[in-house]
Amino acid sequence: MHPVELIELMIVGGILLVVLLVSFIFKGTWRKIIQGFALLFWVSFVLFYFVRPYWIDIQIEKKIGYIQMNLEEQYPGETWEYRTVPHREDGYESSNPYYIGVIFGSEPQVEYKYFARNKSDIIQSGWYTSELQRDQNDLLHLEILEE
Repeated sequence: MHPVELIELMIVGGILLVVLLVSFIFKGTWRKIIQGFALLFWVSFVLFYFVRPYWIDIQIEKKIGYIQMNLEEQYPGETWEYRTVPHREDGYESSNPYYIGVIFGSEPQVEYKYFARNKSDIIQSGWYTSELQRDQNDLLHLEILEE
């Protein structure tokens, strides 16, 4: 379990414990209302915790669609493949799953990282290659940001 998940669980557990302790101060109807609130809070967290990976998958697919449209417009006739972060596997918790790697057919040794906020806001945020001595001038698909 990643430290961020442990911190989330400790915070939720702490809040739940405080709410339950406060409920024991009250009597009758107020106690049941506060305990109902604690139960609702716990169910909401459990639901959020189990739905979040599926939500991330849906968002990644949507962003790949945006990047696909952008690349078809910018590089007609070019082929590419996508590489995403396996965010459900151990060891990738610190990687941002919303950065999509693109490997072009004409440049298979370089992986370009793209980030898409929406259809019109797509940026190339970086690149990676396994070759030790690679000059930026040799990159065929490097997009220079103009300010």
